[in-house]
Amino acid sequence: MRGVCVSRKRKRPRGLQKDRRAPAPRRNRKLPNRPLLVLALLGMALSGYLSANSWFGSHAAYCGAGSNCDLVQTSHWSTLFGLPIAAFGFLTYAALGFIALQVRKAVLHFSYAWIVALVGLGVSLYLTAISLFVLEAACLYCLASLGLMATCFAVVARQRPEGVPGFTSPGWLAQTGAVAILIVVGLHLYKSGVITSAAGPESPYLKALALHLEADDAKFYGASWCPHCREQKDLFTASASRLPYIECSPQGRSGPTARACAAAEVEDFPTWVIAGKRYVRVLQPEALARYSGFEWTPPATASAASDP
Repeated sequence: MRGVCVSRKRKRPRGLQKDRRAPAPRRNRKLPNRPLLVLALLGMALSGYLSANSWFGSHAAYCGAGSNCDLVQTSHWSTLFGLPIAAFGFLTYAALGFIALQVRKAVLHFSYAWIVALVGLGVSLYLTAISLFVLEAACLYCLASLGLMATCFAVVARQRPEGVPGFTSPGWLAQTGAVAILIVVGLHLYKSGVITSAAGPESPYLKALALHLEADDAKFYGASWCPHCREQKDLFTASASRLPYIECSPQGRSGPTARACAAAEVEDFPTWVIAGKRYVRVLQPEALARYSGFEWTPPATASAASDP
């Protein structure tokens, strides 16, 4: 028909056709992630409580001295970089709480929460395995934290945005799983003393000797810049922090000498003062035991001697 405009619908190219089966993902969350936020707050309360007990040297409720819980909470595995391991749990739960409260973009919200929860779950499972199979003790607080972290991970997994490709692909799962595995393996190597002997399990002999030197009022004068002082500490591996060490150069090599070192007339490092005698050199643990009158009784021998 001439002079008549006919409207015709043009077909979409196949590559631009709308997929009605997959709903478009939400770009932003209108409300905070309340389930995850509640779980994160509970985890922060639990880990904060355990951290405070560790810092103040007190026992948690229903966790008396000598109990299985106390054995776990005071073990070699209960600290990391000089801080309670519970403090790192607090930071993990705090990160989840921040994501639940502040990150509103759906895709970023899921990806951040997934990674943090996955790493937290991996570390919790690892520490629980250590307590059950290495320490042969169970801590109710640790199991409660594991349950909270597992629930956080389940909530995050359940909230995966629909219609977003990649989150269910093997590549995404492999990458995020690899991050969690690397962190757990690194933690195990560090705490096992593979990376540095100072972080490994304590030798009962060196621990007892260091405690004896402290109780015997021995003094170990040294300086942070002194390589021989570091050599002396390395001889005690993970028990080095128990030595009766006095830092003589708190402000560095060019700074003033500490008052305690000046009063003791310490000029060379390392300097040991044991039972009124002075030794200016690196001392082997056997020499320190001999000079301080330390007598070592292995735990197994002590228990056997006590038997009728």
